[in-house]
Amino acid sequence: MRPEELSVQLRRGSGAFLARRRGVVGLSLAAIGSMGLIALYQMGIIRHLPEPPLPYFDADTVDAAAEAYTYLAMPDGVLGLGSYATLGLVAMGGADRATTRPWLPLLLAAKVAADTAVAGKLTVDQWTKHRAFCLWCLLAAGATFAQVPLVVPEARAAIRQLTGRA
Repeated sequence: MRPEELSVQLRRGSGAFLARRRGVVGLSLAAIGSMGLIALYQMGIIRHLPEPPLPYFDADTVDAAAEAYTYLAMPDGVLGLGSYATLGLVAMGGADRATTRPWLPLLLAAKVAADTAVAGKLTVDQWTKHRAFCLWCLLAAGATFAQVPLVVPEARAAIRQLTGRA
């Protein structure tokens, strides 16, 4: 596919898979916004993470904990930002990629599954280790969980293509 065709397809195209991919883009950007705010705090650029004054919410405690700096000797907010580069897998390929490049929807589904598992674990860890939650972490986790039903249909179509059941 020529770049001009891809441009038109991604911007103006229709179809269930493209609509779902656009949803994943929006959810990824919401998660990136949350992770960006957390990274600002974890790097000392802002001194406090704003949250509603509700019981069990304490982002400062959760995001300043030692566990948040365990992997690769960096803050997990920065790792989260890098992880949401999943956006590249969403944007790659035209509207018919489940048939023309079925590995793309399968890679995306695998990445979203891995991200969902990590988001679930980190959400449980907030409560079990700190007895508190980070609003921004919950928003990013929610955006991650919401991606699952959006990527599954295209992944199924890719599997049908690869197995000859298209």
